[in-house]
Amino acid sequence: MSRILIIEDEEAIADLEKDYLELSGFEVEICNRGDTGLTRALNEEFDLIILDLMLPGVDGFEICRQIRIHKNTPVIMVSAKKDDIDKIRGLGLGADDYMTKPFSPSELVARVKAHLARYERLVNSNVQENDIIEVRGIKIDKTARRVWVDGEERAFTTKEFDLLTFLAQHPNHVFTKEELFREIWDMESVGDIATVTVHIKKIREKIEKQSSKPQYIETIWGVGYRFKV
Repeated sequence: MSRILIIEDEEAIADLEKDYLELSGFEVEICNRGDTGLTRALNEEFDLIILDLMLPGVDGFEICRQIRIHKNTPVIMVSAKKDDIDKIRGLGLGADDYMTKPFSPSELVARVKAHLARYERLVNSNVQENDIIEVRGIKIDKTARRVWVDGEERAFTTKEFDLLTFLAQHPNHVFTKEELFREIWDMESVGDIATVTVHIKKIREKIEKQSSKPQYIETIWGVGYRFKV
């Protein structure tokens, strides 16, 4: 049974999310404060974290940042804030998804299942030998989920690694943002195209000598992105 932590200060919302998730077979814990939620997220083992932005004690942005330093646990960020800047900031800090309140509990359950299924496939890979991709100074170890650029190892979040690997496995192929969102996030890109843009930006900062003049991941204006070989 997958274990989920909800960090949400609105008790009615947290209880509703908990009820729907438990009906779907998940074990759910709730924290109503950011500071206690952060402590539990770092010191206990959860399979996924649902994280509100506006919290007493510590806000959701700082909690996400701390989680990403120590763990790859999938994080779904939720907020009543509709501004793109909050979504971009949350995704930039390593959140795997961003949902704007109000949303249907059934949609939350669907996204939770999608993220857990993908993460489980990655963690439980039974590849016998390390699967390596090497392209012009970039080495991607798909098995160990590690990346080196010119011999120096760089840290990637789960989704950043997935997106980089997918593009590198399909060199010179142009993908639209919608196609990349469906492939990496396992769901339709309903209004969430900013997710792809933010992750591409973060990847470029880690692999490109000049992220403003990318040599690996090119923007094909009006279409999408391709990994140039």
